[in-house]
Amino acid sequence: MKRILNSLFDHQKLSVEQAREVLIKISKEEYNPAEVASFITVYLMRGISLEELKGFRDALIELAIPLDVRGQSVIDLCGTGGDGKNTFNISTLASFVVAGAGYKVVKHGNYGVSSVSGSSNVLESLGYSFTNDNDTLLRELDRSNICFCHAPLFHPALKGVGPIRRQLRVKTFFNMLGPLVNPARPNHQLVGVFNLKIAKLYKYLFENDAHDYAIVHSLDGYDEVSLTGKTLVLKPEEERLMYPHEFDARVLKQEEIFGGDTIEEAVSLFKDIIQNKGTEAQEKVVLANAALAIQTFDRTKDILTCQDEAREALKTGAAFQALNNLLKN
Repeated sequence: MKRILNSLFDHQKLSVEQAREVLIKISKEEYNPAEVASFITVYLMRGISLEELKGFRDALIELAIPLDVRGQSVIDLCGTGGDGKNTFNISTLASFVVAGAGYKVVKHGNYGVSSVSGSSNVLESLGYSFTNDNDTLLRELDRSNICFCHAPLFHPALKGVGPIRRQLRVKTFFNMLGPLVNPARPNHQLVGVFNLKIAKLYKYLFENDAHDYAIVHSLDGYDEVSLTGKTLVLKPEEERLMYPHEFDARVLKQEEIFGGDTIEEAVSLFKDIIQNKGTEAQEKVVLANAALAIQTFDRTKDILTCQDEAREALKTGAAFQALNNLLKN
């Protein structure tokens, strides 16, 4: 590691294979915590290269426990996190809305690291039992149109990194990897990223993958469609800015999508919104993200048609029923 660190401190970048090898060695705990923390903090001071991101992704996929969805067409709605905005759990709520609309969702998530509450915090608080058993997850997917992959159970190689990330309490390159390493390898994705450079890196990576996607970054810093301003949306053959009015919404204020100061507050917000008791702003931002996800399944549908599907799922209680079905033993 000393040689790698000296190279990085000298502003050198790793090749795909070097990045892959380092992450595999980190997973095998061949480096001490101080070395790993030093390695992680390099990427807080400079951006990650495409080759490095690809190498890290390749290592995690190689080491992951796979989830076989047996040919089903599925989607993941997952953000990088690390935007520091502490919104409520928008992508998780949108996932249940998409499931309620009749689409299969394999949600990849984790505990919050740089925010109060991640998707795993919410679902665990609601009584969901994490598992990596393939048959159990397929039954959940069949029963509720959604199953949940708690990242640590599918990426046990990163067990040793968790405490270091929690102690650092800042975004790291591991935030960038979450949406790239869903163990089901979904053929549809809605991905939120925390800056423009990562959005471009994701597009370069996705161009070589056989799946449909939408990558989103709100220009005021959110890793989702926040409706607080303009959002960059990258699709396989399209790159453009989208505005709140295109989702039939007004420009929201940041405080309208705040996620609370505690996990308990985050869970309370989640329960209200999934039961169609949220504010207009909360509903609008969830539906906007769900609509973009639904559109990845059929590009011929305009965004408002997709949003109508999402709204129907929320208003009729189908999204809430998907949650209840998932929580059944």
